[in-house]
Amino acid sequence: MNKEPKTADWRDRGVTWRTILLAFVLIPFNTYWITDSAGQGYPTTVSLFYNVVFCIFLLICLNAAIVRFFPRWTLSQAELLSLYTMLSIASALAGHDMLRVLIPMIGHAFYYATPENEWAELFHHYIPDWFAVKDRDFLETFYRGESTLYTREHILGWLTPTLAWTGFLFALVTGMLGINLLVRKQWTEHEKLSYPIIQLPWEITLGGGLQGALRSPWLWAGSLLAGAIDVINGLNFLYPSVPSLGGKLTDLQPIFFTNKPWNAMGWTPIGLFPFAVGMAFFIPLDLSFSAWFFYLFWKAERVLGGALGLRNLPSFPYVDEQSFGAYLGLCVIALVASRRHLAEVARRILGRGDPRSEADEPLRYRTSFLLLLGSGAFLFLFSKLAGMSTWAIVLFFVIYYAIATAVTRMRAELGSPVHDLHFIGPDEMLPKLFGTRALGPRNLTVITYYFFFNRAHRGHPMPHQLEGFKLAERGGYSAKRLVFAMMFAALFGTLTTFWAYYHISYKEGALAWFSWRPFNRLQSWLTVARPPDYGALVAAVLGFVQTVVLMAMRMRFVWWPFHPAGFAISSSWSMNVFWFSILVSSVIKWIILRQGGLVLHRRLTPFFLGLILGEFVVGSVWHLIGITIERPMYRFLY
Repeated sequence: MNKEPKTADWRDRGVTWRTILLAFVLIPFNTYWITDSAGQGYPTTVSLFYNVVFCIFLLICLNAAIVRFFPRWTLSQAELLSLYTMLSIASALAGHDMLRVLIPMIGHAFYYATPENEWAELFHHYIPDWFAVKDRDFLETFYRGESTLYTREHILGWLTPTLAWTGFLFALVTGMLGINLLVRKQWTEHEKLSYPIIQLPWEITLGGGLQGALRSPWLWAGSLLAGAIDVINGLNFLYPSVPSLGGKLTDLQPIFFTNKPWNAMGWTPIGLFPFAVGMAFFIPLDLSFSAWFFYLFWKAERVLGGALGLRNLPSFPYVDEQSFGAYLGLCVIALVASRRHLAEVARRILGRGDPRSEADEPLRYRTSFLLLLGSGAFLFLFSKLAGMSTWAIVLFFVIYYAIATAVTRMRAELGSPVHDLHFIGPDEMLPKLFGTRALGPRNLTVITYYFFFNRAHRGHPMPHQLEGFKLAERGGYSAKRLVFAMMFAALFGTLTTFWAYYHISYKEGALAWFSWRPFNRLQSWLTVARPPDYGALVAAVLGFVQTVVLMAMRMRFVWWPFHPAGFAISSSWSMNVFWFSILVSSVIKWIILRQGGLVLHRRLTPFFLGLILGEFVVGSVWHLIGITIERPMYRFLY
């Protein structure tokens, strides 16, 4: 008599009761860590979050400790990767470019209003009651500190804006999830994009972390090298007599380029970071080359402008606006490349087409579309009740999701380590394109509050969602369960971040952080009307066209060395920090491929994974020590 086939281990489902329980514990820990990281470093400013990698590494160490005695208690790779995805999404929302910006804004416009800045007269009456806390006496304790959140008055005072903005963020992230569900199959299964960012979490979690890369001596060699560098640099931070091994930025401009027109290049820092060298090793050579080449190209453009006297023109050479156009170009290119799949998606939404095309999807295409439609309706209603015009709402969120889609596609295909697009989202571009009079004070006030998710696009939630689906597809565990786990992580992560910020602020006193910028900008808009900036429009169009041309040349000529994504990301603030590390990494990779080919490249891959892991783990330890003893420590990430 034949035995029944052995059923799959329940742990290989990915999202299990244990992963949800661990998420309940680790999400508040991580959101608190990120919220209380003032002066200690910023985990969410690069594509791979070091706080999440650190937590997964600790769980792997726990697995190794208990596997011999309690093997059923060890976490499987599917569980670890599901948890990685949930922690990444929660961390992205808590991070330096999301809630870390929003929460200080909730009371800022009223606490810092003075007769001199005339904020009360200019825009207070345009701010809905459910957007912000308006009672200055109530805010006094919040900003002064030495108090506690846990009183009835304090909790009720923050309840309405907290719930309103939690709903907004949940809808915003659900919209991203809807888009990812519609393009997932095309990008993951049909085009088989490489997803370089997930290589480290995938490799270190094989067999629950007990197999794969963690058994490679090359990985431990890279980890020990990067970790030792961070230990020495940390000791140098505490005791300057200890020599340092880099880890700092040195500005080349005041050293070598002090005379005109060379001083027009501005801040040009140089620094070498092991984790950045490691991350850049996994991106294609044409992208790494393009990233540092176009970074230097922008510098040359500034120098040329200085030589020709063009630096006197406002905003010349419109670098941010050109990058804005480049990101829109990347989105259009991605959608055009996916047009056949999207046409089949549209047919399935309408009840036509081949049902087999969505057989393996986490949700049916119609359900995914309704998810996107429902979140869009919530965002529209939220913005309409706040006072925005219909045309402004539609244009604002179309632009925002276009940028989000471009970032997600770029991460999936190329693994770009940074993608900030600082200060040039739809909140900046709409006033430049139409002028402030066309938008009016109500639209301007609402988009001022929307500054928080457009300040920069570094720690973006949307790529982590798609990367989570890729991990599920590669690991063979349930993507449908993962959909609901992602939604839980977004909601729970948002709420715990609000809690962490309020808790810390009532204890230590709230900080203004970046809140001054959007409200000073709004004051400027309402005081002096701005006409349309045609230079910005031309620059955005030029950036779009250049991106399309670069992609056309890349597709036509195999030898073409310039990648349009490198053009898009090269102007970012983060590229100032990492361009030299990317240059060094690209040279090392070129030499390895030239001398040893793919065989040597594969053999050395664990070493570069180790550079990332070692710096992330030791850097996290320094970070947590600083939070614990409440004093600054060495930080490897700016």
